[in-house]
Amino acid sequence: MSTNNRIEVRAPMSGVFYRRPDPDQPAYVEVGDVVKKKQVLALLETMKVFQKLKSPVAGKVLEILPEDETPLKDGDLVMVIETS
Repeated sequence: MSTNNRIEVRAPMSGVFYRRPDPDQPAYVEVGDVVKKKQVLALLETMKVFQKLKSPVAGKVLEILPEDETPLKDGDLVMVIETS
C-alpha cells in the first residue's frame, strides 16, 4: 500500500523480525538510510528459516516500526520508505 511517494513495507508472513544478520553486527538499515530496490532491509524468521525482507523500491527509510526480535503477524507494518 502506498500514499503518494511513501511505500509501506509489510511482513509477508508471520515470524520474528530481526534488524541485523547477527547480534554483534550493525542493522541492515537505519532511519534516514537511502536504499536500493531489492536491498535487504531485515530478516524474518519463520519455523527456523530466515527470509530476507527486501525493499520493493529505491528510496529513503522514513520509519522502522518493530523493535529487533519482535514477533510479527502476516501483514504487519514494518517500514515506511519514501520513493526517490
